[in-house]
Amino acid sequence: MTVTPTIPADSGLAEITSTAGSLRGFLHGLPGVDQVGAEERAARLATRSIKKSAKAEAIDLAVSMVDLTTLEGADTPGKVRALCAKGMHPDPGDASVPMVAAICVYSDLVAEAVRALAGSGVGVASVATSFPSGRAPLEAKLADTRRAVEDGAGEIDMVIDRGAFLAGDYAKVFEEIVAVKAACGQAHLKVILETGELVTYDNVRRASWLAMMAGADFIKTSTGKVSPAATLPVTLVMLEAVRDFRARTGRQVGVKPAGGIRTTKDAIKYLVLVNETAGPDWLTPAWFRIGASSLLNDLLMQRRKLTTGVYAGPDYFTLD
Repeated sequence: MTVTPTIPADSGLAEITSTAGSLRGFLHGLPGVDQVGAEERAARLATRSIKKSAKAEAIDLAVSMVDLTTLEGADTPGKVRALCAKGMHPDPGDASVPMVAAICVYSDLVAEAVRALAGSGVGVASVATSFPSGRAPLEAKLADTRRAVEDGAGEIDMVIDRGAFLAGDYAKVFEEIVAVKAACGQAHLKVILETGELVTYDNVRRASWLAMMAGADFIKTSTGKVSPAATLPVTLVMLEAVRDFRARTGRQVGVKPAGGIRTTKDAIKYLVLVNETAGPDWLTPAWFRIGASSLLNDLLMQRRKLTTGVYAGPDYFTLD
């Protein structure tokens, strides 16, 4: 097994990843997740209320964290250009609205997005590695990744082979992440766990640690193609994992919930969860993203309500 160079030598994790047996032993030795406790804590944090001034700041922060996404078979270059324009200027009538963090597209549309976003500061992310199933030969996954990077993607969202993970072949999943990370070059790697298929919170914790030890820059809940997608308890478990991983290794890893986050109220619940679980160091687009398509419109509507006192009409903002 190839050892990723991102694990500090004094953390004790590099030796753990040197054999399949020791990797399995470590992952199954992680503390179990208290399902009832995790769900109760997530539900309790979701009831937190914030003042009007704090809500305005939270909305702008959430806008800046959005990975504005289109991942449909019917995607066209024109749709991608329109999405890029919206990402750069979410509300054309209000220049104070921040830009989104990135536009996320399939790898064959990366070049189109790069051209449309040139000089804006908005990133280009691409799903790769046989999204959304993750079931393809490693050579095909690496070719998909390299094409996206060569076309200008600064972020790669890869999917793990859930079948291998659930079968206990952690070494295969680890090695594939290491290989894709190497193929990314300077691009950041977000590893999609597809938590809706992992069945248990214990598996979510194990997959989170596995991805981080293999070199992930972000761990991501979902493809958005499987139900359930992102949930607060699952994201809580992942935030605990990145917090504990940094405490052990000194390396910070980001978190990206994706799928099913559609309202401003939902987004703010996630921001509270981040602050109370991992801490304020993660409350930045560099370390927390929200994968979404319809969320941005609701954020813009709520923002306009705060500034003008009335909701914008349903046709005021473009449909994604």
